[in-house]
Amino acid sequence: MDAARLLALLSLPAPEAAPRLLGGVFGHRTPEGVVALRITEIEAYGGPAGSDLPDPGAHTYRGRTPRNASMFGPPGHVYVYFTYGMHHAVNLVCRPAGEAGGCLIRAGEVVEGLGLARERRAAGRATPVPDAALARGPGNLAKAMGIGLVHDGAPLAPGEDAAAPGFFLVPPEPAPRPALASGPRTGVSGPGGTDAFPWRWWIPGEPSVSPYRAAAARRRRRAGAEGGPIA
Repeated sequence: MDAARLLALLSLPAPEAAPRLLGGVFGHRTPEGVVALRITEIEAYGGPAGSDLPDPGAHTYRGRTPRNASMFGPPGHVYVYFTYGMHHAVNLVCRPAGEAGGCLIRAGEVVEGLGLARERRAAGRATPVPDAALARGPGNLAKAMGIGLVHDGAPLAPGEDAAAPGFFLVPPEPAPRPALASGPRTGVSGPGGTDAFPWRWWIPGEPSVSPYRAAAARRRRRAGAEGGPIA
């Protein structure tokens, strides 16, 4: 896929782009090497209240801030955030500049750089991580791929250009597509985590897919804190 076609795909609203990205390959090239994975689980997130795609489950719901600015475009970049004081997560930014949206990559099967992914995930652990669990869940995925806040806003390149460091994306072929399943998003509190937003898609039977978990009870947020627990 060339840059124009990739940009067209990521210019779609996230709920339209997300299922089209399942089965595609997302990779990160660093000085340590390349880790790439086949996307097996993904979630879509929309924009602020009052926009054409209001999403009470998104970080963007209360408007643009320095933290979530990357989610407001342009498309073809990544939005990386730090959550629960311990995990990073990565989104592929969608929609034209100024219109918020993104696709949270929740899980994938490592298809390149398996040794490096194992090494990264083994850090601080007494036992090795099974290969199917290396990129299961957004925090584990970011760790396996060497992704941190320093990468927030980084560009996303089409294909696999061996000369270009950074992120790349190879979307799946349009057909034939594997059967997909969808349902509420994982860990999202309030209306954004209900059946009204069935914006989580996954490939059934894939061992890398994370289990669904409803949102845990949360403490009352301090005044001025951002909304949206996930993306």
